[in-house]
Amino acid sequence: MNKLFLILLLCIVTSCKREELKSEAVLKNEAPKPRIQPECKSIKIGPTLLISFNDKALTDFYKSTKYRTVWQSEENRKIILAELLKSDEEGLNPEDYKVKALSNFEKKSATLNDSDLAKYDVLLTASFQKYISHLTNGTLNPRKLYKNWDLRENYIDINETMTHLLDSDSLTDKIEQLKPNHIVYKRLKKALKLINTLPKDNFKPIKITEKITPNDTNPSIVDIKKRLIYWKELQPKDSLTPVYDEETVIAIKKFQVRHGLGPNAIIDEGTIASLNFSKQQRIHQIIANLERWKWYPKEMGKEYIIINIPDYRLTLIKDQDTLRTHRVIVGRAKRKTPILSSKLTQVVFNPTWTVPPTILREDVIPAILKSRSYLTNSNIKVYDSNGRIVSPYEWQLSQAETYRYVQSPGTFNSLGMVKIIFPNRFSVYLHDTNHRDYFDKIDRSLSSGCVRVDNPLELTEYLLDDAVNWNLEKITKILQSEKTKFIKIKKEVSFHLLYWTAWSENNKLIFRDDIYALDANLYNKLRN
Repeated sequence: MNKLFLILLLCIVTSCKREELKSEAVLKNEAPKPRIQPECKSIKIGPTLLISFNDKALTDFYKSTKYRTVWQSEENRKIILAELLKSDEEGLNPEDYKVKALSNFEKKSATLNDSDLAKYDVLLTASFQKYISHLTNGTLNPRKLYKNWDLRENYIDINETMTHLLDSDSLTDKIEQLKPNHIVYKRLKKALKLINTLPKDNFKPIKITEKITPNDTNPSIVDIKKRLIYWKELQPKDSLTPVYDEETVIAIKKFQVRHGLGPNAIIDEGTIASLNFSKQQRIHQIIANLERWKWYPKEMGKEYIIINIPDYRLTLIKDQDTLRTHRVIVGRAKRKTPILSSKLTQVVFNPTWTVPPTILREDVIPAILKSRSYLTNSNIKVYDSNGRIVSPYEWQLSQAETYRYVQSPGTFNSLGMVKIIFPNRFSVYLHDTNHRDYFDKIDRSLSSGCVRVDNPLELTEYLLDDAVNWNLEKITKILQSEKTKFIKIKKEVSFHLLYWTAWSENNKLIFRDDIYALDANLYNKLRN
């Protein structure tokens, strides 16, 4: 009898424990419950009001408050309103957050009836949720805009974030922490502030028929000087002459440097094109770049390589310090370098190069059709589906795209002496080149998508981080052998291929040519 009683008791306890665990699991899956502020009484929110917004996150939020208002604190309401009103500083549009309606509610808050207080509370929450989403993840979804975009979404749980904000002792500080904190984003915000201090411009486009060189006299020089004065490269003068004088030469060089042009003082089509950008166009460009930076990873890594495609520059950063920079060559407009984040995994010395399909169709096959000797001269071997080598004279156009084309290692290999691998779905990588003279060009959008790096052996030595086994002397011996060798990168280095065309440095606006024509199109999508 006692045994039976003990068994029964054990079953009851076990059953209760299961129910308790189930209850805990349910609670964990519930929407977070924000603390309702006790300054004033909270007000019941009717379901019809929430239905009118047709927003699941909003409904879930108020479900977690048991359908009660939460913004009883006048101080917190004003903090949020102030943040929404100045959202243009983040490149966002205050009108998206119903700031006029919210401001009107706040002015009358002391005399609002319960129904209007509920409306105000819900509208404030909905606007704040939208602002948090736009601030942390951008207004638009790049994965729906671009095919060559491979960055993870900056996921944020809006309601969990709202709960933390409600529970915070410093709402202002917590909102600030939601903003992108990378130095480039901060420099973009500074650029927007700088350009907004400039007066309205009403310039007409400048036109030239030939290059203007120092000491030339040209009627367009007067308009060029006016533009340089506007952009604060030249001191204002009472009268302007059409002579391209020494003072204007210095101003043009400064302007060219700020715009990523060769500072050669020659006023050509590229310099004129940059001079013809209006203030409004530059503002739009900065806003487009602010949006883009909201899409980029919030954490780049302790040590990372970041490449700005339009600036043709690779930068290696560790603990927020820039350790080295390299010039790079990127994909041309028809074969764009993709936007992605990854990790560096492997170095290949004396790499072979298997010709990818696009280059095969557009470059290699046409070259073979012109001359079969192209394959021999380029040190490319052709293999059929059985792995048999196909001689240049056996090669058939009808089978051309079924063959595999492999360029042997060596000085003339298209990848140069080394390539650096990072996993990605586009089959792109960093590599050396057999055309090192290209690094001296100003416009370096010349590749088929991969990124060519200047002085890659120095970068490789740093990445392998082994002064005994992988110093430059030993690397050189391997390269001289012309044998392919794969080396794992042991240190953790994140890799980011990104795109931005505007920022600021030392209170100066910096711009780069929008080589893939993304800026104006993105701005139009943001504002339409």
